[in-house]
Amino acid sequence: MMTDLEWWTWVLVGVALGSMLILGVSQWLGKRKTISSSKGVVYPPEYGEGVWPMVTNLVAFSANPLAMVRRGQEKLGDVFTIRLGPRRMTFMLGPGPTEVMFRSTDAQMDSSEPYSFSVPVFGRNVVYDSPLEERYQHFRIFSGGLRADKLKSYVPKMVEEATMYFDKTWNDPSGTGEVDLLDSLSELIVLTASRCLLGREVRENLFVSVNNLLHDLDMGMQPISILAPYLPIPAHRLRDRARKEISAIFRGVLENRRAKGVKEEDLLQVFIDARMRDGKPLTDDQIVGLLIAAIFGGQHTSAITSTWTGLHLIRDQQVLSKVILEQRNIQEEFGEELNFEALLKMDLIHVCMKETLRMYPPLVFLLRKVLEPREVGKYTIPVNDYAVVSPQISGRMSTVFPDPEKWDPSRFLSPRSEDKLMPFAFFGFGGGRHSCLGEQFAYLQVKTIWSHLLRNFVIEPVGELSTPNFNGMVVFPNHPCRVRYTRKKL
Repeated sequence: MMTDLEWWTWVLVGVALGSMLILGVSQWLGKRKTISSSKGVVYPPEYGEGVWPMVTNLVAFSANPLAMVRRGQEKLGDVFTIRLGPRRMTFMLGPGPTEVMFRSTDAQMDSSEPYSFSVPVFGRNVVYDSPLEERYQHFRIFSGGLRADKLKSYVPKMVEEATMYFDKTWNDPSGTGEVDLLDSLSELIVLTASRCLLGREVRENLFVSVNNLLHDLDMGMQPISILAPYLPIPAHRLRDRARKEISAIFRGVLENRRAKGVKEEDLLQVFIDARMRDGKPLTDDQIVGLLIAAIFGGQHTSAITSTWTGLHLIRDQQVLSKVILEQRNIQEEFGEELNFEALLKMDLIHVCMKETLRMYPPLVFLLRKVLEPREVGKYTIPVNDYAVVSPQISGRMSTVFPDPEKWDPSRFLSPRSEDKLMPFAFFGFGGGRHSCLGEQFAYLQVKTIWSHLLRNFVIEPVGELSTPNFNGMVVFPNHPCRVRYTRKKL
C-alpha cells in the first residue's frame, strides 16, 4: 500500500510537471471566470482557489475534494466548473442537475474514459476497455447472473456463510465479547461474495490466496491512479503482479470445470455459459475481468453499508425495536428459515440501508465525459468536460432531505417518502442507464447478515460513533468500529 508520503510526493511531482506544461496558457485561462461563445451560450461559472488556480486547485482538491466542492457550491450554486490542471470538472449537484447526467445516453455522456484507471485491475477488452456495443453485451450477461431466480439460489449460500462465520468468530466462551464490526463484516462479505460469485472452488480451496490478491488489486487503486494509472509506484507494481496471479488461478478453475463438465450455481458459471450476440463465448480473459469487476462492485458497498447500518441501528433504540419486531413478524410468517421471500418483506431493514447509503455513500463522485453539449438549467456543459455528480453532497442537501445530518430511516417510508419527491433525489446505487447491477444482491446480502445477527445476538456500541475516512478512493468508516455482542440463549 502506498504511504501518505509517497502519495503526496507523486501529487507534488504531478503538480510540478503540470505547472511546466501549462505555464504558457495558465495566465490567460486563469483570468476568465467563465467561457462563453459568440453565439451567446453560457457555460457554468468557474470556481478556483489561490492566485494561480490552474495549480492551486490541484493541491486543494487533492487535500480535501469534498470541502473544495462544497465551497464552490456555496459560492456559485449547484452547477459550476473546477479546473484541475488541463481537465475541466463540471459539478452537477442536487436532483435537477443530477437528472441530466442520468438521463443522458452513452453517446452524450460516456463513462469509459473517466474510469480508464480501472483497466489495469479489470483487464483489457472488458468493462471500461471494451467498445460500447460490446460493453452493453457484457452488462446483459452480468445482469443475467443477478436475475431473481439466480438471486434466490444465492440466499442459502449467504445464510450458510453468515452462520459459519459468526459461529466461528463471535464465540467467546462467556457468551459476550468485543469485535470490530467493520473488520468482521468485511471478512464475511468477501466470503459470501466468493461463494456466490467466484465459485465453490475458490471459496473452499483458494480463498486465502485469492483474498490476498484481491487486497493487492484494491490497494492498486490509489488517488494518483486516476491521473497516472501506470505510474511505477509500489502499489501499482503489486497490483500488476496480483492481476497476473489471480488470472492464473481463475484460468485453472475454468479449465477444471470444463474438463470435468461440472456445472455450478454461481456467477462464474453464468459467464462460462454466456454467448455474445455473434454466438461466441466470452474469452477466459474477459471472464476473469468480469469476475474481478463483480467482486469489486460488491464487496465495498456491502461491507461499508452493513457496518454503518449496524453502527447507527444499535445506537437508535426506537428504530432498533421496530426492526426486531419486524424480524419476529417475519419469523412467525416464514418460520426460522431465512429465504428469498422472507428477505424481500423486510421493509424496515431496507430503508435503514437506504438511509445509510444517503449519508455514507461508498463513492463520493460519479463521473462521465461529455460527448455532446448538455443543457443544465441556464448553462451549457461543453464537450470534453468531465461531468460530476456527488451522492455524498446531494444526499446531505437540506433542500432535498430535511435535517440531513440525522440518521432517520423513516424519511424513506410513506407518507414522507423524501426520495420520491424529486427524480434522482436518492441515488445510492447510481442511476439511469448505469445504475448498479448488483443492487438487489447487496440488499439481500446485508439483510441476511443483520437478520442473523439480530436473531442470535444482543449488540451494543463501544465508544463513539465512527467518522468517514475520505482519504481513499472508497469511503470507509474510520477504525475503530467496536461493538459488544452477547449471544442470545436458546
